Amino acid sequence: MMLEFGRDVISDIARLIAGEIALSDNPGKVMRKWREFFEISQAELAERLGTTPSVISDYESGRRRSPGAHFIKKFVTTLITIEMERGGKRLELLMRQLRLSDRFLVAVIDMIDFERPVPFEKFVEAIEGKVVVPPDVQKVDIHGYTIVDSIRLILEVSPQDYFRLYGSTTERAAIFTNVKYGRSPLVAIHSLLAFTDLKPAVVVLHGISEPDQLGVEIAKRDKIPLVVTQMNISDMIRNLRKLGSLFELA
Repeated sequence: MMLEFGRDVISDIARLIAGEIALSDNPGKVMRKWREFFEISQAELAERLGTTPSVISDYESGRRRSPGAHFIKKFVTTLITIEMERGGKRLELLMRQLRLSDRFLVAVIDMIDFERPVPFEKFVEAIEGKVVVPPDVQKVDIHGYTIVDSIRLILEVSPQDYFRLYGSTTERAAIFTNVKYGRSPLVAIHSLLAFTDLKPAVVVLHGISEPDQLGVEIAKRDKIPLVVTQMNISDMIRNLRKLGSLFELA
């Protein structure tokens, strides 16, 4: 189903992406991030841009000098056009993020995108986690994480606004602190899946040793890996940032 978007919303999203590329010290990396966010291959993007996949690869790897304003505009327009032709679900995600108030930020403790994907096993090891529901596929990479205070999230943010957990990529860990049973975060995420296929790469419940059984069943049914940890928050953030740096240099 094709979603409807106003011209102003599309313009805001285009400016957001173009501005991030233009102002970045590594514009090729940001170009790759947005291409992967919209799940567009280098070959498809190159064909629509009238160029070759090697040109896209050269930009993303930094082998080609930074793109000019004309190319950035054409790049962003093409990404959005392809996404709209596919139905616009990821545009809807960005639209919701742009329209949200700053209330969500009150609940955020830390939110980072890794430079390089981190294997699921290394991520779990870094937070001294225990896997309650394992991934249903052999290889899972974590591209970033969002740590939120679940009490503030419940009090300040509606479940529909949980889209902000994903940041710029859905392949990230959603880490919930201040958890008593671990049921509410998974119920909220489950409710989102009624109208979108976007979900975290892993849900982490902090501060409990055993999650609520309903939460476990939801994670199994929705095929969301579930991990619990009792690691000190400060130590966990330090470990995760160090982990991201290690893989950045890998």
